[in-house]
Parts: sequence; structure tokens; C-alpha cells
Amino acid sequence: MRKTHYMTFRNFLHKPSSKPSTKPRPFTAYSFVPFSPFAMLDPTILTIGGIVLGIAFIEQILNRWGVIDLADQFEKVMRFILPVTFYGALFYFFATFMF
Repeated sequence: MRKTHYMTFRNFLHKPSSKPSTKPRPFTAYSFVPFSPFAMLDPTILTIGGIVLGIAFIEQILNRWGVIDLADQFEKVMRFILPVTFYGALFYFFATFMF
């Protein structure tokens, strides 16, 4: 049988409790995004992306200047290079990324 502990109202208001009423539980937080978007600012990926964008920009300039034959050659090369570069950069990013 438990022993009842009596306390006056004045002591109840001015005296702190001897033990906390609830125990703190460990809280684990999970993130749905396992990496920071700033991780994509890798110099290698930025360099490869800049080169590809530069070649695409040169192709558009050649189209405007009327050098259609040379622009067509650029397009044929870029049709192969763009997917290879994209998947290569994606593979490089996940291979060098530290989880």
C-alpha cells in the first residue's frame, strides 16, 4: 500500500516538485532530403555543365548567322554528347557524394 503524501496549498505553490512528472524521451528526427542542394555546386559538375551550355550557345549563334551546315554538325554531336554528359555527371555526383 502506498503512503499518502500531504502538502498544504502554500507549500504546493512555492515548493518545486521533487521529481519531474514526465520523463524526457529520446527523439530521433529523419529528413526526407538526405543532402543539401549546395552539394551540387561541385566545380567538376559546374565545369562540365558550362562547357555543354557553351557549345549549345555557339550552335544557336551559328544558326542566327546562317551557317546552317556547321550548326547541323554541332547538333549531331550534341545529340550524343548531352545524354552522355548528363548521365556521367549524375554518376559522378552520386559516386563522390558522402552520405
